[in-house]
Amino acid sequence: MNLLRKTSSLAAIAGVVLGLAFSWSETAATANSQNPIADLKLPPGFSIEVWIDEVPNARTLALGDKGTLFVGSREAGKLYALSDTDGDGRPDRRIVLAEGLNRPTGLAFRNGDLYVAEIDKLWKLPGIESRLDQPPKPVMIRADLPDKTHHGWRFIDFGPDGKLYLAIGAPCNVCKPEAFMAGPDKLEFASITRMDADGRNWEVVARGVRNSVGFGWHPKTRQLWFTDNGRDMLGDDTPSCELNKVGKTGEDFGFPYCHAGAVSDPDFGKDRSCSAATAPVALLGPHVAPLGLEFYTGTQFPAQYRGDVFVALHGSWNRSQKNGYRVQRVHLDGDRVVSQEPFVEGWLQVQNGNESVSGRPADVLQTPDGSLLISDDLGNRIWRVRYTGK
Repeated sequence: MNLLRKTSSLAAIAGVVLGLAFSWSETAATANSQNPIADLKLPPGFSIEVWIDEVPNARTLALGDKGTLFVGSREAGKLYALSDTDGDGRPDRRIVLAEGLNRPTGLAFRNGDLYVAEIDKLWKLPGIESRLDQPPKPVMIRADLPDKTHHGWRFIDFGPDGKLYLAIGAPCNVCKPEAFMAGPDKLEFASITRMDADGRNWEVVARGVRNSVGFGWHPKTRQLWFTDNGRDMLGDDTPSCELNKVGKTGEDFGFPYCHAGAVSDPDFGKDRSCSAATAPVALLGPHVAPLGLEFYTGTQFPAQYRGDVFVALHGSWNRSQKNGYRVQRVHLDGDRVVSQEPFVEGWLQVQNGNESVSGRPADVLQTPDGSLLISDDLGNRIWRVRYTGK
């Protein structure tokens, strides 16, 4: 486990570029503290460890070509870079690339450049991996993203088509469709859109999407799969959160008329039937708040895990009994969901009717060696899961 401290020779870089205050480099020192792993459970043969801690509000993950792990945050407003300088497979250096940002949860890496989405802005840091100590001047891609904070934190990634995909959540729990126009160039609330890397040629890929904070592409079919957070205030058990896949451009997934494929909204359901919307490929459970997902394509895990989806269930915030707080394995046969089960659980503990939460998984990322990294924005750390067979 690592406690992070400033190196004595480093100081804050003066000045603000496009509103980004570039800060200091930090390095990790090994220390012993209370073991946070004891309550976590995994299938036989798997092990989990704290890969690095003291990464405040660690949320979205993106891996650079040279092995740098970039980490976005939400409430902390910081952008981090983690690097392994001694080659032991664990980060021993943390750099705060920027701070004071507007919920920089959207991260994507492509051709040496890091793309970062705040609520209302999209920008990139060109050639960042070679310039971690002196970050380059950020290049603004878009400064006109919707500025609504309700479901306004972004998730972005590059697809197999080379386009940059971006989710725009609904600015409400549930609201009328005429409120969904978010801005120019076909920007719509409650949608997933895509564009060229320079910010041009926007196109709606999926609409009727209440709040997606994680998506990825099936390794064989190349279809887009995404998580969606179900609406609130219909009770503890309705509706379920969703895992969806996009079959055609512009497909409609039901919000606000229909939830979870079959739950007609009490306010808007009379205006459109659930049969008019694409149903989820899997129901993940009520109020579990699914965020990041990852298709497993590595060879470290046993063969039966290959092609499966791992989903970070961040956990409920207003359910009378908490739900989620785990990483879920969704087992596929080709591109068809056949089952699902907990993969890592134990961040939620219930003893004698009392609930306690020690962590909230937010994103899942496969590393080149086939391990899985899991960000934890409550525990302020990143976990690593490996298969050892023991």
